[in-house]
Amino acid sequence: MASRQRVVVHGHVQGVGFRYTVAHAAQSRGAAGWVRNLPNGTVEAVFEAEPDVVESLVRLTRDGPRGASVQRVEIFEEEPQGLPGFEVR
Repeated sequence: MASRQRVVVHGHVQGVGFRYTVAHAAQSRGAAGWVRNLPNGTVEAVFEAEPDVVESLVRLTRDGPRGASVQRVEIFEEEPQGLPGFEVR
């Protein structure tokens, strides 16, 4: 059974390859969803996959790539929408 979580990552998370690190991890794990920069300096991502895969991706966002400094991660449980793949927006 698929689960879906949306995260908003706060801190120094833009300009450090955050979106591409997340996208690579999601694609390699077979997760669907997307990741994007928001105008307020945060990164937002949606993950749809088996619960253990989604949890591993949420854990990844708590650290981010080298150069990132994550202050906090907001997590929102949502209903899966059956997204077809993972994209950087």
